[in-house]
Amino acid sequence: MEPQNKDSTWPSAKQCVMKSVSKEEEDFQGQPGVCGLTNLGNTCFMNSALQCLSNVPQLTEYFVNNRYLEELNFSNPLGMKGEIAEAYADLVKQAWSGHHCSVVPHVFKTKVGHFASQFLGYQQHDSQELLSFLLDGLHEDLNRVKKKEYVELCDAAGRPDQEVAQEAWQNHKRRNDSVIVDTFHGLFKSTLVCPDCGNVSVTFDPFCYLSVPLPVNPQRVMEVFYVSMDPRRKPEQHRLVVPKKGKISDLCVALSKHTGVQPDRMMVADVFSHRFYKIYQLEDPLNSILDRDDIFIYEVSARAGTGEGLREDVVLPIYLRERSPAPDFNNSYYGLVLFGHPLLLSVPRDRLTWDALYHILLYRLSRYVARPNSDDEDDGEEKGEEEEGEDPPGQTAGGGLQDPGPEQAGPSSGAMGRNRAPADNSPGPSNWPQRSRRRQLFTLQTVNSNGTSDRMTFSEDGHAQPYIAIDWEPEMKKRYYDEVEAEGYVKHECVSYVLKKAPVRLQECIELFTTVETLEKENPWYCPNCKQHRLATKKLDLWMLPEILIIHLKRFSYTKFSREKIDILVEFPIRDLDLSKFVIKPHSDSDPELYKYDLIAVSNHYGGLRDGHYTTFACNKDSGQWHYFDDSSVSQVTEDEIESKAAYVLFYQRQDVARRLRPQPDLSGPPGPSACGSPPSSDSMDVN
Repeated sequence: MEPQNKDSTWPSAKQCVMKSVSKEEEDFQGQPGVCGLTNLGNTCFMNSALQCLSNVPQLTEYFVNNRYLEELNFSNPLGMKGEIAEAYADLVKQAWSGHHCSVVPHVFKTKVGHFASQFLGYQQHDSQELLSFLLDGLHEDLNRVKKKEYVELCDAAGRPDQEVAQEAWQNHKRRNDSVIVDTFHGLFKSTLVCPDCGNVSVTFDPFCYLSVPLPVNPQRVMEVFYVSMDPRRKPEQHRLVVPKKGKISDLCVALSKHTGVQPDRMMVADVFSHRFYKIYQLEDPLNSILDRDDIFIYEVSARAGTGEGLREDVVLPIYLRERSPAPDFNNSYYGLVLFGHPLLLSVPRDRLTWDALYHILLYRLSRYVARPNSDDEDDGEEKGEEEEGEDPPGQTAGGGLQDPGPEQAGPSSGAMGRNRAPADNSPGPSNWPQRSRRRQLFTLQTVNSNGTSDRMTFSEDGHAQPYIAIDWEPEMKKRYYDEVEAEGYVKHECVSYVLKKAPVRLQECIELFTTVETLEKENPWYCPNCKQHRLATKKLDLWMLPEILIIHLKRFSYTKFSREKIDILVEFPIRDLDLSKFVIKPHSDSDPELYKYDLIAVSNHYGGLRDGHYTTFACNKDSGQWHYFDDSSVSQVTEDEIESKAAYVLFYQRQDVARRLRPQPDLSGPPGPSACGSPPSSDSMDVN
């Protein structure tokens, strides 16, 4: 049997955090609230949200003074049987006791995972998502309304805004009445206009925080590698400025300005692991390309096109493969391994011969593939046949490499007439002539799109894109293939260009939040007048502001094709954030402090989408001193260090509430104690 404690807690709930403490830890006396939270394994997101909420003065006093015990709601079906509120209260009491340098939030983490399965385990999550769950959970656990009555949502129907707003707030309080509502809830005015009939719907809805968008630069900087048809030129790295919502054709137009090559003579491909991951069409959207993708843009002939079509030239994707030697047997091989950069090669459709393609490739690869002399390349039997006919294209009688000019010059010369393609002009290998018996540097083989398996025939419809592999013997590759030169590239002068990201003001983000927008196709509005779902225009306005205003900066952008973090600097005031111009409720005679806010906490996020680290800046309610919370480490900071590109969630306190709650600091006394450590800069921040 387990008896309940007098403060309504259970002894077993504290067993997980009990540990042997030293005499020094027992006698520790520090500033209440200046207490770190141990990272249990990727739980910095939770620690950051908890530190922000812990430094909300009225909420912390509510828990520390045990006022929550009278309002615990154990029967709320939407709540968590009071367990989240009790776990949070226990954590706040420890942090504000002044007897701990750091607290292990194991019990709280277990409770959160029990009621919200998305937070189970030790994966990285979003601090704002946890904050949203925690505020909702605390509200339901502390809801003073034991039995919620049914309340019908009413439209304005032409009534005055003040009347409708008051009715909406009263209806909200009839079902939701807690310290969370008292502290964090405000009121929106939502206006929807039907684009067909012009019907206007006005409702007033409560909110707990503002998720404001960040102004996004319409341009994007992309890095690409340009591969010229001229074999003497190394690939060039370019940095191009293109429209974010543009197409692949915009990328080609931007590159054309640097190279002078017409956009219709370019083909764009995503190269991954020595193969073509995707070959793009000109109408494909640019947002399908991620910043981490390796994009190659190849120059092709003006007559070229992929697959079957009306173009006179066909573009062949070329892979490089090397035979892998077997581990136990001499002079035997057991596989082919891709290496190097693949190539897009345009070849006249009516000159598709193995021998012609071989010489075209020798020409295109001549910068890093050495041409052997005739004694190395030919065997005696084939040499006799060769002397009776003409010289191969690109090769003189003396064995030297002639410049055949454009790619088409090699096969178009007709020197290897006996190996021409049949009259049907089919690009398929089943109609290609047999390879000559000459000893060559490499062999050619039709392969699948991944280059992993050989193909002897194409699909029956004959419209499949042919892929060709250049297969090298290890000894020949070692003698004639220059890997260093093959991987070489030059940087165009445009690479030094940097798209400057001008900082934005927090007020600009709020303005963007209150602008008119059109609903998306996935989320239409049902017009009661038209009796149809419509893509209505929507406008949100602020009607009533809470005591504590939480502003979530939407730094993470998710689209169908891409995900990115917007790391632009948002300038936010530490004091005197004036929101009076955004509140549309008439306030001519009201106290101006009802619309002015001071910053009390910031949740920071360092890193990118895949990994990152959360920390907190918070102002202690007793000392007025700002501290930096990095899991279990806490240090004092100045106000100049708070504003950064890492700011993610901002906590503002209304000035009239601050004056009522915050005691005046004793200027004659010593400054508040600080824990060891100092806040790292964003440049040197370690990430989980």
